[in-house]
Amino acid sequence: MGDLPSAVLFACTHNAVRSPMAEGILKHLHGRQVFVDSVGVRPGAETDPFAIAAMEEIGIDIARHRPKTFDDLEDESFDEIISLSPEAQHRAVEMTRVMACETVLWPTFDPTLIEGSRAVRLDAYRQVRDQLLERIRARFPVARMGGL
Repeated sequence: MGDLPSAVLFACTHNAVRSPMAEGILKHLHGRQVFVDSVGVRPGAETDPFAIAAMEEIGIDIARHRPKTFDDLEDESFDEIISLSPEAQHRAVEMTRVMACETVLWPTFDPTLIEGSRAVRLDAYRQVRDQLLERIRARFPVARMGGL
């Protein structure tokens, strides 16, 4: 645990589901204390509507998020890169070969793989959201009471 990093990057495959959710959660928990961004290995078309809906349920708005890739980063100065897919981890390791930056892999299920009714699919997104919330709370603890 220890002190909070000053800048964290979440990375996944398309930056349309998992990494925007993680970015939104960490921003909600730590606001201006930590600079947070997210990217994907490949460009995503738009933020997934199920991800937006799952996050709205806990009071976090990610509707304005626009997917971007590692190549779109304006600043590569991060203390920690948390990859949510193996593909993103490979790219993060590649990017950080010449910089002092910790890279961590949090294997996170891709809920877009679930088929079925809207309720079944939304539940898969909720599970991913809740898993990310738990891991982020554990890694970046909040001193104050309340909130998520």
